[in-house]
Amino acid sequence: MKKLDDAFNISETEVVENEKVGITPEQKPDRIVKDEITRDYEYTRGNLYSIIEKGQEAIDGILELAQESEMPRAYEVAGQLIKSVSDATDKLMDLQKKLKDVNEETQSKGPNTVNNALFVGSTAELSKLLKTGLTEEDK
Repeated sequence: MKKLDDAFNISETEVVENEKVGITPEQKPDRIVKDEITRDYEYTRGNLYSIIEKGQEAIDGILELAQESEMPRAYEVAGQLIKSVSDATDKLMDLQKKLKDVNEETQSKGPNTVNNALFVGSTAELSKLLKTGLTEEDK
């Protein structure tokens, strides 16, 4: 014990009080905030537009190269680029649909009430009830 006191330059009677440090956990929201959804949508939409535009430029360049060289491989690459760009445009349309679905989800939070009518009885009682119900409606 004496060696530790000498190592830390403290006397035996010196008492150091502990400070209690409170750690507050970071609170996260239960659902994604609408602003975050909008920001993510705009970011993804911008990226898709950029991909489509660069793909169009690449298609123009590879088609020009394919026509000049008349090489089958150049035409194959052009076909793959065209497919990639068309997939990106499909993803852009899917993004619109997903945003619409998310907006509908956040708007329709209320409970949906379903009322089911249930008849408890025999088939004879049900038949009698239906006959009297039909005759009363006909009057």
